[in-house]
Amino acid sequence: MAPAADAVLQLDPGAVADGVNNVWILVVCFLIFFMQPGFALLESGQVRAKNVGNVLMKNMTDWMLGVLVFFAVGAAVSALVGQLTAPGTAFDLGGAWGHVNDPTQYIGWFFGAVFAMTAATIVSGAVAERMNFSAYVFIAAAMTAVIYPVVTGLTWAGGLLSADGFLGQAIGVGYLDFAGATVVHMVGGLAGLVGAKMVGPRAGRYDSSGNSQPIPGHSMLLAVLGTLFLAFGWYGFNVGTQATVLSASDGGVTFMGAALGQVVVNTTLGMGAGGVAAMVVSSAWQGKPDPLWAANGLLAGLVAVTGAVPHVTWWGGVVLGGLAGALVLPTYRWVVDSLKIDDVCGVFAVHGSAGAIGTVLIPVFGVTATGGYTFLGVNQLTMQVAGCLVIAVWTVLASAVAFKVADALFGLRVSDEEEEAGLDESEHGVSVYPEFTAGGSRDSPAVSADGGSELRTDGGAQGGVSDD
Repeated sequence: MAPAADAVLQLDPGAVADGVNNVWILVVCFLIFFMQPGFALLESGQVRAKNVGNVLMKNMTDWMLGVLVFFAVGAAVSALVGQLTAPGTAFDLGGAWGHVNDPTQYIGWFFGAVFAMTAATIVSGAVAERMNFSAYVFIAAAMTAVIYPVVTGLTWAGGLLSADGFLGQAIGVGYLDFAGATVVHMVGGLAGLVGAKMVGPRAGRYDSSGNSQPIPGHSMLLAVLGTLFLAFGWYGFNVGTQATVLSASDGGVTFMGAALGQVVVNTTLGMGAGGVAAMVVSSAWQGKPDPLWAANGLLAGLVAVTGAVPHVTWWGGVVLGGLAGALVLPTYRWVVDSLKIDDVCGVFAVHGSAGAIGTVLIPVFGVTATGGYTFLGVNQLTMQVAGCLVIAVWTVLASAVAFKVADALFGLRVSDEEEEAGLDESEHGVSVYPEFTAGGSRDSPAVSADGGSELRTDGGAQGGVSDD
């Protein structure tokens, strides 16, 4: 029997909208979490077989420990910095930790947490193959407790660089970084660069004359698959972030479609332009197109447009992504050859410099509400430069202190004998590839480029990821 008319369930449109929004934010968070296996694959492919387990352990630690630290400390630090660096903002110590006992804030905290874990895990690729695991655990905690949260406090939490912050009010505009080109990626890239400098280069990375010597990674396959995993998760980073800031008051479905379209097209074109530009540059530089540098260029293009996607024209997205991709190989060679910093996975070139370039140039390629071109103004350009400098100075100084403390407590670097044997064996007592390694020793069998195995005496797998 059909229910009576007055018995039909009455739905509150606002409650339905809130429920849909919450589910969408969670889906976005799950997409961003999927970047963790992407980083694990990308970094694993770029190290030798004897160090893969250590890379995997560090990536899992970034998440496992990081979410606990960010819940207990990091989220509150971000809120407090936001309060302290904006005039007229009430200092609320209890409110900063409100998420701990308030289930209505849990989803918002989780959204912040997946971004924090991304910043933390970038560091791992720069210091691979020689860093003491205990020291790395300390750095992962410092990244999620203080280093990254302070930056979000200065920006997204309404602090110093926001329109309401001290610097924002002085310049007249707030800092633009939509989904973390500098807040997430430049922070991770700079912290990794500082760490790589302080921990020192891998044994054999430079000859007696100071010339860099390639140390190929063990699997191009893993590196490229990791790149594509990251690209997939990046849609959560960018498109997902756009959807979370929209509401019915923004103009409803029509505006939402236009805004989401702007973000998704710039994300997609930026990654494409970055990959193509890096492929062209690697062809000119090395004589042949290099798959790893194409992958790195794709990622650099994504990083460059991450802060810009809703603010620039579609052709601005192409230019930003292409510029970052074109510069990724020269920047890496500058770091390795001129600065003598052994940044194993090129995190500064892919995340650090690309994030800065993409964010500083946002005003140059600004978009109007109707999709046309507009220069966003000298004030906005000034704020972009100032904001990048503030974030960079904080990250470099704070990271240097964190690595110095880690060195004092644990020692940053494993012994020469442990590095020779491989961190899988010396730090974790495992072998990821027991079929062809004997604890990762230099005279053990290793997988060759053509899929077979042969005895090596140089400590790495034959072929694999190129370095030059």
